[in-house]
Amino acid sequence: MFSKILIANRGEIACRVITTARKMGIATVAVYSDADGRAPFVRMADEAVHIGPAPAAESYLLPEKIIAACKETGAEAVHPGYGFLSERASFVEALEKENIAFIGPPPGAIAAMGDKIESKKLAREAGVNVVPGFVGEIRDTEHAVEISNDIGYPVMMKASAGGGGKGMRLAWSEKDVREGFEATKREGLNSFGDDRVFIEKFIENPRHIEIQILGDKHGNVLYLNERECSIQRRHQKVVEEAPSPFVTPKMRKAMGEQCVALSKAVDYHSAGTVELIVSGADPSGESFYFLEMNTRLQVEHPVTEAITGIDLVEQMIRVAAGEELEMTQDDIGIDGWSIENRVYAEDPYRGFLPSTGRLVHYSPPVEGWSDDGEVQGKARRGVAHGAGSIRVDDGVFEGGEVSMFYDPMIAKLITWAPTREEAADLQIEALDRFRIHGLGHNVDFLSAIMQHERFRSGELTTGFIAEEYPEGFEGAPADEALQRQLAALFAGAEFTRQVRARQISGQLNGSDNPPSRWMVKMGQRAFDVLLEEGGASVDGEPACGTWDWEIGMPIAQVTGDMELAVQIERVGVRWKMTTRGASHEALVLPADVAPLLDHMIEKVPPDLSKMLICPMPGMLVKLHVGEGDEVQPGQPLATVEAMKMENILRAEKEGKIATINAEEGESLAVDAVILELE
Repeated sequence: MFSKILIANRGEIACRVITTARKMGIATVAVYSDADGRAPFVRMADEAVHIGPAPAAESYLLPEKIIAACKETGAEAVHPGYGFLSERASFVEALEKENIAFIGPPPGAIAAMGDKIESKKLAREAGVNVVPGFVGEIRDTEHAVEISNDIGYPVMMKASAGGGGKGMRLAWSEKDVREGFEATKREGLNSFGDDRVFIEKFIENPRHIEIQILGDKHGNVLYLNERECSIQRRHQKVVEEAPSPFVTPKMRKAMGEQCVALSKAVDYHSAGTVELIVSGADPSGESFYFLEMNTRLQVEHPVTEAITGIDLVEQMIRVAAGEELEMTQDDIGIDGWSIENRVYAEDPYRGFLPSTGRLVHYSPPVEGWSDDGEVQGKARRGVAHGAGSIRVDDGVFEGGEVSMFYDPMIAKLITWAPTREEAADLQIEALDRFRIHGLGHNVDFLSAIMQHERFRSGELTTGFIAEEYPEGFEGAPADEALQRQLAALFAGAEFTRQVRARQISGQLNGSDNPPSRWMVKMGQRAFDVLLEEGGASVDGEPACGTWDWEIGMPIAQVTGDMELAVQIERVGVRWKMTTRGASHEALVLPADVAPLLDHMIEKVPPDLSKMLICPMPGMLVKLHVGEGDEVQPGQPLATVEAMKMENILRAEKEGKIATINAEEGESLAVDAVILELE
């Protein structure tokens, strides 16, 4: 067994690998860029080596810097995590030349399966179903248009070396191909150093199923069941679960055995994942197609660990050290249900735009962790199992920054329970206690999905988010009971604040206690709340539950007829409360003062329709127009890159470009004015 390993990655996956290595008694080395000097993974590791500037292309993506760090520290092996160098065969070969072990598959398997074009050819030769498409070299945009027209729309353009949702464009027409082909090439080059693209038929109403593979160097390869990863946005997974509510034992066996055969065909060892797409049009569910094989650990590996009890990182390390798998296929079972939600730095209330910046407050629903990663059924960056298990894999800290240079994921929230419904309920409870301030995040959105009737029924496709939220996300709907409970909480919070204010010298002239009757204006609705000793009534009806809260407490715990945790904060003259997938703001006034609101003058917002405003922090990659150009609605005006994704900003109305205020290559702040129309 190795005595010291280096983790050639950052963030939560680096923390995750360090946790298992620590449990195994293996010393660890972290490598870090300028942006990550204070990151948790650097502090957790036994040693840390600085490898360059913040851009990944100048630090984490340079094999020579990783090898130099191994030599400097005496690390015997490298765990690549996922992304960065994890699927670069030349990196593995360079390590082998230096007699440094790679904790992953052999370079031949990476080359064969990591190249999306070659892997499809191999899969086809092995008798695996593949999606119809073109798997040769595409010369230019005109060639891409010709291929797409032959295949038939819709088609998917994918970077050959892509992964993680990067370098993918869905095209419904020739116009989409012409607009998106070059952008797909650029994303592939910027993220993976490879601008080759392939095109395949887009399977409509698809489910995304993947099979976890684990093999050793002695010819043993197992499949560790499947994961359902159908809930995606922009082809990036948002929710994953294991097992799938769709897959039958017969399907599982057929998929698993086919994926094992494919793995053996390329002499695969270590952990890997074969991704499949299943046509929703086939009621039998047996029409599945090979998409790609990811020759690395997956982001969503924790849900497989939860239902099998197998630490995949530990198995990868043991396989790399030459050990034989101790389990057989008959030992792999399914125990309970596990769900993972990815907490991203993005604002679902603003079209899911990336949100970078400082984590002014960060408090996950799991506090602390022990050396073996387990804390009373809860875990931080390690395997957790048992009734009502909650696990958080993260790599951020309060006061730190979520940088524009890397992936926008803040954390992964994993729950395990005996049934799918219980695992989803546990997600909702944990998300209510996930406190993030300082930047936009998708916690409300994740909670809304967990409560959604269609998710609960298991009727999932990759179009779930687009179909269920076609106009964007405005928060999970609150039923009458929850609205009434929130109204009571708002009134109780203001009453408590005013009681405290009256106890501070010089405030409110020592007047009597605050009134007991309040008007709570929440959105377009006003509630009449009467606070009484031991409870409250809303519009003449008793509130649904009682609560425990005092000034300074970030969360109110509601008990009784309604059980929930509510995050509370004061925003200006209003109160803000967040629970069950939505944030609610309210103005709370004494009932006798409330009628005066009708006499307040409404502030008219400024007209911004003539300006193209940058909706997120990022880099202006391309200006599509110049001063004096006439533009039409929907016409591309500028392309902004943020979090390694390109976003095309389009004209909302007809007009003429008056002035351009930014240059290509310039870093833009959120709300920066890029150009103005006459």
